[in-house]
Amino acid sequence: MIRLLLTDDHPVVRAGIRALLESEPDLEVVAEAPTAEDAVRLAAASDVDLVLMDLQFPGALQGVEATRRIRSLDGAPRVLVLTNYDTDADILGAIEAGASGYLLKDAPPAELVAAVRAAAIGESALAPGVSSRLDASLGRAERLTVREAEVLSLVAEGRSNRDIGRALFLSEATVKSHLVHIFAKLGVGSRTAAVARARELGAIRAG
Repeated sequence: MIRLLLTDDHPVVRAGIRALLESEPDLEVVAEAPTAEDAVRLAAASDVDLVLMDLQFPGALQGVEATRRIRSLDGAPRVLVLTNYDTDADILGAIEAGASGYLLKDAPPAELVAAVRAAAIGESALAPGVSSRLDASLGRAERLTVREAEVLSLVAEGRSNRDIGRALFLSEATVKSHLVHIFAKLGVGSRTAAVARARELGAIRAG
């Protein structure tokens, strides 16, 4: 039996995923978490094999960092990201944090069930579209690092360099250095152009 922890802030979404997964004889949802903080706590306290993790939550802690914390636990369960977001930054951030798989919420039920079974035993479980995006991204010279994508996402929100530094615990000089590298990789000369180009490439969320 594969024991599952569902993490999503929408009760209706959790109910639908639970109903789908528990129709399978080898899958059991043993806990649900409406926040990323709850997911980390329950993963540490419960005997679960796999955490299904959304990426966006209310509050400070988000899915990528929660994934990293869960994977650092002793006897850590595997993590399968199940989300609506498919930017390079989201995908790479989740994989670098230790997720075994990445699936979009509009995946066919059979694909989700297969991904759960694969991720639970540590196999890679990437949606076909995500896998091709990841391959393309890894081979693209101008790919932004996760940190660069974080900086540019905050630029897209209209944050100043000082605000970005405070949010990411970086000096203003480091923020400026990241922006120089971002401009060079994207072949642009302004913050506005960098945001537009990154969104066009799917490197950051459209907003």
